[in-house]
Amino acid sequence: MKKISTILLLIIAFTGCTPKEKTIIKAEKPIMAENKTAIVYTSAHNTDLKLTLTDTLKFNDFKQPLETESAISVDPSKQFQTFLGIGAALTDASAETFYKLSKENQDLFMEAYYSVDKGIGYTLGRTIINSCDFSSESYTYIEEGDSELKTFNIDHDKQFRLPFTKLAIAAAGGKLMMYASPWSPPAFMKTNNNMLQGGKLKPEFYQPWANYYAKFIKAYEKEGIPIWGLTVQNEPMATQTWESCIYSAEEERDFLKNYLGPTLEKEGLGDKKIIVWDHNRDLMFQRASVILNDPEASKYVWGIGFHWYEDWKDGIPMFNNVKAVNEAFPDKNLIFTEGTNEKYDLTRIVSEDPKLAERYGKSMINDFNNGTVAWTDWNILLDETGGPNHVGNLCFSPVHGDTKTNELLFTNSYYYIGHFSKFIRPGAKRISSVSSANNLITTAFINEDGGIVVVVMNHGDAAISYSVTMNLRIAELHAPAHSIQTIVL
Repeated sequence: MKKISTILLLIIAFTGCTPKEKTIIKAEKPIMAENKTAIVYTSAHNTDLKLTLTDTLKFNDFKQPLETESAISVDPSKQFQTFLGIGAALTDASAETFYKLSKENQDLFMEAYYSVDKGIGYTLGRTIINSCDFSSESYTYIEEGDSELKTFNIDHDKQFRLPFTKLAIAAAGGKLMMYASPWSPPAFMKTNNNMLQGGKLKPEFYQPWANYYAKFIKAYEKEGIPIWGLTVQNEPMATQTWESCIYSAEEERDFLKNYLGPTLEKEGLGDKKIIVWDHNRDLMFQRASVILNDPEASKYVWGIGFHWYEDWKDGIPMFNNVKAVNEAFPDKNLIFTEGTNEKYDLTRIVSEDPKLAERYGKSMINDFNNGTVAWTDWNILLDETGGPNHVGNLCFSPVHGDTKTNELLFTNSYYYIGHFSKFIRPGAKRISSVSSANNLITTAFINEDGGIVVVVMNHGDAAISYSVTMNLRIAELHAPAHSIQTIVL
């Protein structure tokens, strides 16, 4: 396998610089309405364009596009959900990899993800309760058999994950919207007496397990890590070779309304946002219907979380299921809680396989257009093998750290995510943005300062010339093949 150091310039170079010289190009302040101009940032596969400032647009008097022309129409007067943020999971694997890098690259990594000016401005984070597959081993916070939780402590996390998370919060300016997810209760609480391979939570441990969440939140907050919310269970319908636990829709509903919700309120944690489902788009409507049609369960639910695995039926992601939940339960929030490209293969990064980054672009654009308020990538950092992972479930990450050569590898997925997270800021409102071309997909937001951000992705093999129309003004653009652009007005 090639060492990462030999391919850095192919993957992360832009404007002639490696990450050690600069992270990404600093966002220029757009010239606003008086000159009717906008600026454009572009990333394109097999080019040096990586979140690169490529154009300044002048908007002219409107002219009707022809049906044979590609056009994006933006209407800022049509506003929808409020945007919360974009981020990633701060797993054990990410933390362990981070601390194997040099201090210089640790600082670069934090800047690259969390700085708004020099990086891509992440504002959201996910952490884990007990171990997951992206841990070096299985562990819990209590001694086996301790149903009263007398031995509860988070000492395990103090070596890597807690200091890593604190650095991320500091790099984000002192505030990061963190939520937590469990993969499995302790083995003795489960029907299969194993943290791995599925199994269910035994009814007699519903209350001790609810107490466990409260203890975790309080322990993390005592360490200076505020917890904004939590999911009830990661992937509650998947029997995995790693940590997993199965809940039917009715079981998740009843655990929430009879144990978890009341326990958090009793412990003074009733302000924590509870997210149900936390699994794929395919069954999210069924799960939402069972839980949210029960008023006693629904009152505890802030939103529905979802992943992107196993729902690309016939090659087409099931984005309509996100839309269906949004339409049926408009008072609840939608949050993408996990997604990653599976089966790590460095050659796909070296060759700039567009499917890797475009999976992010397609999902983010469609999820936002269907009402999603926040979007969370899976591991924020992995090593040169796609791990560490204690069951061999090796995956891609937007950034990989080679622990042998001390190199950081910024993949195109990092830049594609940055086309959203850097420019669309918390508090923004989604606005209408519609494409007339199948190979051009788009979403748009208006930030609280009035600035408008339009993201356009060309997932076709050919370059496309297109126009953007807004408020009866029009500008002409060019999108390279397999590219993504952010237009900042």
